[in-house]
Amino acid sequence: MMDNAQLQIKKGTTTVGIVCKDGIVVAAEKRATIGGFIADKRAEKIVLITDKMVLTTAGTVSDAQLLVKLIRAELKLKQVRTGREATVKEAANLLGGMIYGNIRKFSVIPGITQFLLAGTDNEGEFLYDLFVDGSVMKISDYVSSGSGSIVVYGIMEAMYKKEIVVKEATDLAVKAINAAIQRDSASGNGIVVFAIRKDGIKKILDKNFEYAIKA
Repeated sequence: MMDNAQLQIKKGTTTVGIVCKDGIVVAAEKRATIGGFIADKRAEKIVLITDKMVLTTAGTVSDAQLLVKLIRAELKLKQVRTGREATVKEAANLLGGMIYGNIRKFSVIPGITQFLLAGTDNEGEFLYDLFVDGSVMKISDYVSSGSGSIVVYGIMEAMYKKEIVVKEATDLAVKAINAAIQRDSASGNGIVVFAIRKDGIKKILDKNFEYAIKA
């Protein structure tokens, strides 16, 4: 029988998604932990699933990695079958169904995952929160996930404004992630930021460090 140490898994995350006047900004830090130990200082927590969509990942790393592979494959298959790219809403609903099934399978290691999905299609730029239970919520302002999210929400409540643009949102995302890094021991070691606009996705910041940086 596995003991508690054997059951500990990589986890600990802070991610944020911000809806802007001219697009979407998503950001994450880079630390992955096992229990109280730092397992990875360069964890990639924002991943491309198509040329026009990205996911931020939080939760059990093995389950998150598997679900990322599955959604990539399903979206490619859907494109082959239908002759068109899936919309952001379709991708969100498809992944939500996968999460719903994954969390309800019996396992000695709970498959707890949360994703933020940001993307662009013919109807605009969109941000979705895919919660650990498989629920799918369209976000109209901002959202955060992971162990540092409580700190992020405090920053966002005070500083987010409806007419924010991508450049301002980038600075705000860095400030929010930095605040989480300073208060959440499971977050740290770097920040990565992506911008999603109608013309595509661009990585606009990728910085590694040992301690928090100035926003």
